Amino acid sequence: MLSVFAGNRRFVLPIALAGTAMALRLSAQPIRQARVDWLLDGSPFVARIQEQTHPDELLLTNGLISRLFRLSPNAATVDYRNLVTGETLLRAVRPEVVLTLNGHTYKVGGLEGQVEQAYLRREWLDRMTADPEAFQLVAYRTGETEPRFSWKPKRWCTNTTWPPPGKSLHFTYAHRDTALRGVRVTVHYELYDGLPVLCKWFTLVNGSRKPLLLNTFVSGILAVVEAEATVATPRQWDLPNIHVESDYEFHGSCPKTANVVVNWLPDSTYTSQVNYQLRTPCQLECRPPLGPALTIAPGDSFESFRVWELPFDSYDRERKGLALRQMYRKLAPWITENPIFMHLTSTDPAVIRHAVNQCAATGFEMIILSFGSGLNMEDTSPEYLAKMREAANYAHSRGIEIGGYSLLASRHISDEDDVVNPKTGKPGGATFGYSPCLGSQWGQSYFRKIEKFLSATGFDVLEHDGSYPGDVCASTRHPGHRGLLDSQWTQWQTITRFYKWCRGRDIYLNVPDWYFLSGSNKTGVGYREVNWSLPRQRQIVLGRQNLFDGTWEKTPSMGWTFVPLVQYHGGGAVATLEPLSEHLEAYQAHLVQNFGAGVQACYRGPRLYDSDTTKALVKRWVDWYLKYREILNSDIVHLHRADGRQLDGFLHVNPRLRQRGMLLVFNPTERPLRETWALPLYYTGLRGKASIREHDKRGEIVALDDHDRAWVSVYAPGRGFNWYVIEAVE
Repeated sequence: MLSVFAGNRRFVLPIALAGTAMALRLSAQPIRQARVDWLLDGSPFVARIQEQTHPDELLLTNGLISRLFRLSPNAATVDYRNLVTGETLLRAVRPEVVLTLNGHTYKVGGLEGQVEQAYLRREWLDRMTADPEAFQLVAYRTGETEPRFSWKPKRWCTNTTWPPPGKSLHFTYAHRDTALRGVRVTVHYELYDGLPVLCKWFTLVNGSRKPLLLNTFVSGILAVVEAEATVATPRQWDLPNIHVESDYEFHGSCPKTANVVVNWLPDSTYTSQVNYQLRTPCQLECRPPLGPALTIAPGDSFESFRVWELPFDSYDRERKGLALRQMYRKLAPWITENPIFMHLTSTDPAVIRHAVNQCAATGFEMIILSFGSGLNMEDTSPEYLAKMREAANYAHSRGIEIGGYSLLASRHISDEDDVVNPKTGKPGGATFGYSPCLGSQWGQSYFRKIEKFLSATGFDVLEHDGSYPGDVCASTRHPGHRGLLDSQWTQWQTITRFYKWCRGRDIYLNVPDWYFLSGSNKTGVGYREVNWSLPRQRQIVLGRQNLFDGTWEKTPSMGWTFVPLVQYHGGGAVATLEPLSEHLEAYQAHLVQNFGAGVQACYRGPRLYDSDTTKALVKRWVDWYLKYREILNSDIVHLHRADGRQLDGFLHVNPRLRQRGMLLVFNPTERPLRETWALPLYYTGLRGKASIREHDKRGEIVALDDHDRAWVSVYAPGRGFNWYVIEAVE
């Protein structure tokens, strides 16, 4: 049966009328604040849905965060708390969603009548009313979390759990307007075990007899407690201490640059705020920047993008980064796959076989036929597919995965197929100048060809350059969209549908844009491409800066870096590693710092080694990485960024492993250096003392101070490195 509400009365409808999911029995356990650190052990924090003493309230909580819903006279979020800090996030009630349908704007849920917008008292709720023009709650159901799309782990990874376990809560609304009879809006929430993250999205089902135009919508609406209160308006505001992210993201190699839907706005109804101009950014609204302008036919449905909210429990940069990385590990566990790969610069069958043999001999796990290799994944002729299938079969026979590079955006196809600039009515002016529209005939054909190529050849990996950067298109002739207003949404659907197709077939995705929540595995760690044409020693130090900077928001496995075995963007002989046997010191430096950070590099060239000595060097460090793979793929605590003058390094931490930590130290100078470092071991889970050993030597017991720091003497030879393993004292 399913609970249904009308006014203050509770009804029960047959399950056939209300939906397919049975309502779960709700517990009435009291809320308890977090007593252990969820970043060290999240197991105590299990998501649950609780009935409250008030008959018309439900609480969604996991002991880390909680969201309280009032169900009558309409459904609304009336409290939202960070249980680690004890802070309330909410200051006022807002509708759950706002829709613009057929040109008219409608609220979904929400309550009216809160006079003071700075805070919300419980006794006010019973006097608040439902907006009669809003969609009204008619039913709710509860359940478990469900997978957003198919994924089954194929290769080595640190998280195989999918979907992330937790609870779901679904509120269904209807409208009294006869024009909207049969239209149902369901607002969905998911809360995860061991993670202070809440997910929200909505679906709209057109059960009427007429088409329904969804002009636009606003979801993720929250009137949040302000982070800063100033009388005058500053040039830049502090924002509430919460990370909000959507899967409707384009371009960019980090959440900040990829975000297009998260908006922190002033709230003009909040007239008691300190700022005289009422410009404090204290209302969150998540909306598409354009459209979607979709027509929903009778019997069809629409699903919005999803929004994830992560309230931080600290302002410390490292802790906030660790929380964010933990979120990605659980919400997108495919990012924990981290194969060792080579960027091969040729598709000659003999060169491919030679590279496969070298990978198998040294422990590399994957070959990507690189840009400039001659690979053309848009060629689906029987002869070409057979050639590439033979290469894949040989690679697989040696235990090596293989795939290749394809360029999507940043190229000119034709005036008919490129995105049309709405300002000029002509191609040009896109993110990358000229770029194809994914809704054009070429765009639709492109994805059919790539899917056919991947299926026919058995390729295991796609490096998809450019991807879809969010370009809009004013063409009215492309078959994949009607015009400008729906062009962004439909192109996003095309690219994410394709990435989910790849994810369901275990095709590894290197995408230099932020598509992790839609199925991609890896993006660039963050580097300037032309820097790989600089002299070798400068590349090495800059590379360590890239590794340090690129792992604040990303796990090590989420980023790739670069090693120019052959010339890339110029630079000549002083920039490249070929001949490899003549530059072993630089080759080793790249191998150690990349493997040591847990960040795989594009080793770009025709071969991995050119002599037995070079082969032994590569195999030595691959073997070392494989031996310590678990800890090297664990999160990084940032210690000292490379500055070219003193020791630099970083610390991997994982309280769930036998090796609780791994310290990497690098010396950019010509002379040996020894320094005393305070190692912050809190996130290793060690307390009181630790065993720290240099290389595979015998460990020394080191006492930790009151701040869980170990004061140790670290050493590295000139232009060299060192590493230390941290374990519990047995």
